[in-house]
Amino acid sequence: MENHASRIDVKVCTDPRPISQGHVYVRAQRGRWQRLRQSIGWVLMLLFLMGPWLRWNGQQALLLDLDQQRFHLFGVTIWPQELTLLALLLMVAAFGLFFITAFLGRVWCGYLCPQTVWTFWFIWVEEKLEGSANKRRQLDKARWSLNKVARKGGKHLIWLLISLLSGFTFIAYFVPAAELAGGLLQWSAGLLPTFWVGFFALCTYLNAGWMRAIMCTHMCPYSRFQSAMFDQDTYSVGYDAKRGERRGPRSRKADVTALGLGDCIDCNLCVQVCPTGIDIRDGLQYECLNCGACADACDQTMNQMGYATGLIRYASERQLAGGKTRLWRPKLAGYGLMMVLMLAALVHAAVNRVPMALDVQRDRNQLFRETPEGWVENTYMLKLSNRTQQPRHYRVRVEGMEVASWVGADEVVVPAGDIVNLSISLAADPYLLSGSMQPLRFVAGNDETEVHADSQFFSPGW
Repeated sequence: MENHASRIDVKVCTDPRPISQGHVYVRAQRGRWQRLRQSIGWVLMLLFLMGPWLRWNGQQALLLDLDQQRFHLFGVTIWPQELTLLALLLMVAAFGLFFITAFLGRVWCGYLCPQTVWTFWFIWVEEKLEGSANKRRQLDKARWSLNKVARKGGKHLIWLLISLLSGFTFIAYFVPAAELAGGLLQWSAGLLPTFWVGFFALCTYLNAGWMRAIMCTHMCPYSRFQSAMFDQDTYSVGYDAKRGERRGPRSRKADVTALGLGDCIDCNLCVQVCPTGIDIRDGLQYECLNCGACADACDQTMNQMGYATGLIRYASERQLAGGKTRLWRPKLAGYGLMMVLMLAALVHAAVNRVPMALDVQRDRNQLFRETPEGWVENTYMLKLSNRTQQPRHYRVRVEGMEVASWVGADEVVVPAGDIVNLSISLAADPYLLSGSMQPLRFVAGNDETEVHADSQFFSPGW
């Protein structure tokens, strides 16, 4: 997804185009921050594409099975009643995002956000087929010709193929990947899965191909409330105005002091490489993705001029003003503490998670009945859940009362990640019961794990 540009000349570029004026023709840029962004982007993209095809014990390792209402995660099956784990995971992610934002600004937007990753991927395709930013601008202004149709058509065709791959991969996290792929290839996937693959493919095509920065600046809520997490010690891409002003073009051999100029030569490359088309020299703006493209462009120009790099760099507002950044402060410590607490709660819940569950429901049509032998009989429905990815053999027993008769199975094999219902009837001598309602406990398990569920046994109360 990396855009590559040839060596730029040190001169004033007079055609920057901010986002408010229309389409942003992003100029390709090399540099350490872009190499880092590219590496992270490729890793995330490969993980996303490979995720649905990972196998664990013969099953898809990552599957949010909405049809069966369960989530398979590397050998562990999470049921709806265990959504506390998911809630804790989301809270850890939220406070982690707040912590990183307070410390390093919008690095999520610049390096990790799917919108940014896909957008730079689409821009890479656009550059390969239509050329550099200036060539793309000229091509858009040119009359329609066979060359223009071929380039534009090829670009949109590749965009659509990438979008279809993305839509398929996303849905494959909810529908088994092999089943979905076979169904789509044989035109037998069904209306609903086909619709959602097409829907998310269309969203990818529009978001990364057409809307791009509009998603970040007008539709994403994160860009709006991020300022609540910023302070004077937050690291973000910033322009060193003390060093850069007064701006102005000059030759490499010019006496900057005599001209009364700062280090900024006003080349506007920082604007041209910005995916949202802003000028970082105007100060911190909510449109800034913190991707570091402007810092790489400025460092390249400074090297060509023989100046020190870092005119545009990752720095805090306090640091740019000449002070020293405070790494720890109450806001950052608060976010960090909450993240650690939520993580500890998540680990505790995961470690103490029982790989099976037992639920008992009484027969609601009849409290009890009398048998020909004079015993009192109650009927129960037992639901045994196996939360592992291997079949399990469970035994069931009753504690808390003396049972005269047990009708139904007391042993069962529950398939992997499944639920088995057992209909059980218990009979007892009414003269041995204490009162009309006797508490009892069903216990189920094996040599590794046991769970229990409390219930009641009703009788006439003689």
